[in-house]
Amino acid sequence: MAYTKTTTFNRPSRGASFGGRPGGNRSGGGRSNGGGGGRSKRPAKQYINPSRFVQAAKPAVEVAPYVPTHNFVDFAFNDLLKQNIVNKGYVTPSPIQDQAIPHGLNGKDIVGIANTGTGKTAAFALPTLNRLMTDKNSKALIMAPTRELAQQIQDECRSIGKGSGLSSAMLIGGSPMGPQLRDLRFNPNLVIGTPGRIKDHIERGTLDLSGFNIITLDEVDRMLDMGFIADIRFILDRLSRERQSFFFSATMEPKIEDLIRTFTTDPIMISVKTGTTSENVEQDVVHYGGMHEKIEKLHDILNQEHVAKVLVFDDTQRSVERLSEELVARGFKANAIHGGKSQGQRMRALKEFKDNRINVLVATDVAARGIDIVDITHVINYSTPQTYDDYVHRIGRAGRAGRAGNALTFIER
Repeated sequence: MAYTKTTTFNRPSRGASFGGRPGGNRSGGGRSNGGGGGRSKRPAKQYINPSRFVQAAKPAVEVAPYVPTHNFVDFAFNDLLKQNIVNKGYVTPSPIQDQAIPHGLNGKDIVGIANTGTGKTAAFALPTLNRLMTDKNSKALIMAPTRELAQQIQDECRSIGKGSGLSSAMLIGGSPMGPQLRDLRFNPNLVIGTPGRIKDHIERGTLDLSGFNIITLDEVDRMLDMGFIADIRFILDRLSRERQSFFFSATMEPKIEDLIRTFTTDPIMISVKTGTTSENVEQDVVHYGGMHEKIEKLHDILNQEHVAKVLVFDDTQRSVERLSEELVARGFKANAIHGGKSQGQRMRALKEFKDNRINVLVATDVAARGIDIVDITHVINYSTPQTYDDYVHRIGRAGRAGRAGNALTFIER
């Protein structure tokens, strides 16, 4: 199960709490492009045969329901953490939680392979927070590929660690250093951020990782896709040699295997992946003959009754902003998210989308990488993606957590 309900941490007397202000600053990202990516220039698009954009959703294969070995009350958590879990209504762990949490509590290195939306955050956050609560000498670093995902992780940690008095810092790019420097001066127990900004602080001498003995890399495959491999190695080399590591990914690729070999010790391998998310997505193309026909076809699609909650992809910040404005002018409840917006603007747009105050969100690829909203019904590729891997990632925003989804790709005649 995926958890989205959050509260705020109790604020300690100084520094940024699991708490302080949400997010720790006013903006985010990982690189100068503002979106958290490692590439500054967009390469030429890979040719993708349009036939690859057409695929029926595969019917779900009937399998016996997973029977967990534990309930949450069975885990050897700190009493406060256990009470927070009860208060949140957590009873039965998901497969990745059921299998990872016991090993995490025992201090083992863990490599978890699981689909998005399966409760990965709690699988590493609960053992991490438990150790931080019971061992005041421990410090944890959690890295995520995007501002939005880092924010989601902090929200979850803030919720399940409520009242602990632990302090945290959020280090995400595209934002003023001031609030981050303030939070780091109070020697936080937990640092959450994107690789680019974490590296910036190390190079400035404002973040010393030598005492950090817990490290989590969430969505490792996505971080490598975004060009962060050198930054990740730079950061991992500066952690305590005696440490516990959590590596979570949707895929296991050679670069990831190499990282695991280099930076973990006899890790426990846990795989609960059930196939690609895109298998749940009905995929088709929309042919158009010019820009006027293109926007009119999009208009007609968005007016269809079954098209309830839509993520629309376009290439550039400018085109995303322009398309969003056009849709609003046509009477649609729409907003835009891209690297040129402040973190506050991006979080407000995501909250509007999640809360159904808007039902159309127009986005660039990089800005959408942290979106984890389970009830998106349609993904529309208003522009074709750079690569087929990007296409699979885009359409995976629908069909979350086992739900059916739809994907439409616009192709010029």
